Amino acid sequence: MLVIGLTGGIATGKSTVSSLLRAHHLPIVDADVLARKVVEPGTPALAQIVRAFGRDVLLPDGSLDRAKLGRIVFADEARRKQLNAIVHPAVRRAMFWSILRCWWRGERVCILDVPLLIEGGLWKWVAKVVVVYCSAEIQLQRLMKRDKSSRADAFARLNAQLPITEKVQYADVVIDNSGTPHELERQVDQFVQRLMKEAGWSWRLSWLFPPWGVVSAVGTLGWRALRRSQKAKPRRR
Repeated sequence: MLVIGLTGGIATGKSTVSSLLRAHHLPIVDADVLARKVVEPGTPALAQIVRAFGRDVLLPDGSLDRAKLGRIVFADEARRKQLNAIVHPAVRRAMFWSILRCWWRGERVCILDVPLLIEGGLWKWVAKVVVVYCSAEIQLQRLMKRDKSSRADAFARLNAQLPITEKVQYADVVIDNSGTPHELERQVDQFVQRLMKEAGWSWRLSWLFPPWGVVSAVGTLGWRALRRSQKAKPRRR
């Protein structure tokens, strides 16, 4: 099974691409959805958050008060790291089990929709990295329109993230969302066709004979590690 990492920047259209891929009946593992699920009432992660931040971060119904917790960690980097140390491992475990369920169902491809795929290092563990791109100016205009924010506020939000041009350096596939919706759909259609061709018949062998799947995965990750080291040399110069 091909595990594909999908990412982008704010307002580049990653969610739109994710929806188009879902329309092609490809399974999507959405990190944002999992991040909400792992802190639902009764989960170990929520219990850890309460121990670390106190019961004041809970709403009357026992669910997490995201706004209050956000204000706490936004102003304190140490507290933000403390929260990430609780939530990120829980999300990664949930992603792993979601991927395993896709494999168990016999899926040929699984899409990991992860906003921080590059920043969190998960890009190292997927077969391909797909980055949804548009220029910084288009990002800015879309963000201002979407959030009805000033140029200064939108610019500050963009600057708080890894620039999309840097994410593109990690990409195996770049989907350019600078044009029309029709042009974006055409690119996604072509990408899905390439994926299905690349998945070929070997996914059945991996599904029927799991050891082959393990060997194939290790080989893919090893080849990617070699390519990454070669790509990293120009970036360090």
